[in-house]
Amino acid sequence: MSRDTAPPVERDGSDRRLLGIAFVLVLGTFMATVDATIVAVALDTLTAEFDASVADIQWVTTAYLLAVVAAVPVSGWLADRFGGRRVWLVAVGGFLAASALCALAWSLPSLIAFRVLQGLTGGLLPATGQALLARVAGPGRTGRVISVVAVVPLLAPVLGPLIGGAILGVAPWPWLFLVNLPIGAVAILLARRRVPVVPPAPGRAAFDLRGALLLSPGLAVLVLGLTEVAHGRGLPAAVGVTAGALMLVGFTVHGLRTRRTPLIDPRLFTRPPFGAAALALLVLGASVFGTTFLLPLYLQAGHGLSAPGAGLVLAFQGAGAVAGSVLVNRTIDTVAPRTLVVTGVVLILVGTIPFTQLGHDLPDAVIAASLVIRGLGMAMIGAPVMNIVYSRVEPALLPRAAGALNLLNTVGGSVGTALLAVVLHGRLDARGADIPQAFADTFWWVLGFCLIAAAGATRLPRTRPRRT
Repeated sequence: MSRDTAPPVERDGSDRRLLGIAFVLVLGTFMATVDATIVAVALDTLTAEFDASVADIQWVTTAYLLAVVAAVPVSGWLADRFGGRRVWLVAVGGFLAASALCALAWSLPSLIAFRVLQGLTGGLLPATGQALLARVAGPGRTGRVISVVAVVPLLAPVLGPLIGGAILGVAPWPWLFLVNLPIGAVAILLARRRVPVVPPAPGRAAFDLRGALLLSPGLAVLVLGLTEVAHGRGLPAAVGVTAGALMLVGFTVHGLRTRRTPLIDPRLFTRPPFGAAALALLVLGASVFGTTFLLPLYLQAGHGLSAPGAGLVLAFQGAGAVAGSVLVNRTIDTVAPRTLVVTGVVLILVGTIPFTQLGHDLPDAVIAASLVIRGLGMAMIGAPVMNIVYSRVEPALLPRAAGALNLLNTVGGSVGTALLAVVLHGRLDARGADIPQAFADTFWWVLGFCLIAAAGATRLPRTRPRRT
C-alpha cells in the first residue's frame, strides 16, 4: 500500500499513537488561537513603537481575526483537494513565515499586512487538524480524543494575554511572534513522522469561486461593520453591516441553488443534529470571547487592576476548562450528548449571573468562583458537540463539516465580541460615571446568548453514543 493511501490509525489499535497524533495537531491549533489574543497586552507598546493612535493600533488584532474568518470556509475544500495532512503542513509553514515577517515589521501598515497573512494561514489549522484527527481516530474513539483537543480554543483567550505579558517582561515585542518559530518547527517535524497521510477526497469537487467571493468577504465585512458601530462611525458601520448581510444572504441562496458542491452547504444546518450543534458552538464562541473581551476591561477600568492582574484573574476560567475537559474525557462515551451540553450551558448560566451584578461591588472571590464554573461549563459543550457531528458524518465529509463548525465558533466569537462592544459603548454613554453598572448591563446580553444556546441544546440527541 502506498503512503498516499495509508489506513486510518483506528485499525492499528494504538491509543498511545493516536494521542501522539492529537498532541502534534494541537500544537498548530494552539499557535493559531493564542495569536488572536497574545498581542492584546502589547497594544500600548506597539502604539509607542510605531507612533500610532489607539484606533489604528487596534487593527493589529482586528486584521488577524478578519483574516481567520475569511480563511476558515476554504479549509474544507483544500483538505478535500490536496489531503488534510498536506494542507496542515503547508499552513503551519505559512504561519511561521508570517510570524517571522511580523517580527521584522518596520511600520504599522507592514505589521497589519503580515498579521493578515498570519490569519489566513492560521485560520486553516484548527478545522484541518480536527478533521484529520477525526478521520484517523474513527467514530469509536473520536469523542475521547476530541475532548482533549477541544480544550485548546477555550484556554487560548486566557493564555494569550498571560503569555504575551510574560514575554514582554523579559524581551522586546518582536518575540511575541518569534516564539511561534520553535513551536511550529517541532510541530512540522513531529507531523512528518507521526501523522499518517489521509488521501484527498475521491471525485474532487471544483472550487466554489462564487461562494468564496460571497461568504468569506461577507463575514469579514459584517464583522468590520459591527466594529465601526462600536467606534461610533455611523455611515461606515451601516454600509459594512448592510453589505455583509446581503453577501451572506446571497451565499445562502447560491448554496441552495448551485449544482456543484458549495464551499459550505447551507443544507447541513437543517440536518439534525447538525443545526442544534451549530447553534451551540455559535453561542459558545460569543460567550467565551465576549467574556474575555468584557471582563479584562471591567477589571482594569472599574476594579482598578493592572493588565497582568486582570489576566491572572481570567486564569481561573482556564483552570475550570481544564477540569471540565478531564471530566468530559471520562464521560463522553457513556453519557448522552444532550445531558453533557445542557449541563454545560446551565453551568455557564450560573457562572454568568454574578457578572450581571457588577454594579454592587462584587467580591474577588465571587468573580473567581464564577469563572471556574464558566470554564467547567464551556468544556462540557465544545467536545460533545464536535463528537456528535464527527462521529455521525461520513469520513469524506469530515473536512467540510469541521470547516463549518469552526467557522461558526469563529464567527460567534467575532460577531459576539463586536455586538457586545456596541452594547457596552451604549451603556457607558447611558450610565456615565457608573462604569461597573454599564458592564453589568452588558453581561445581561451574554446571559441571553446562553439562553439561546440552551434552547438549541435541547434538540441534541438524548441517547448515549454507541461504543465501538
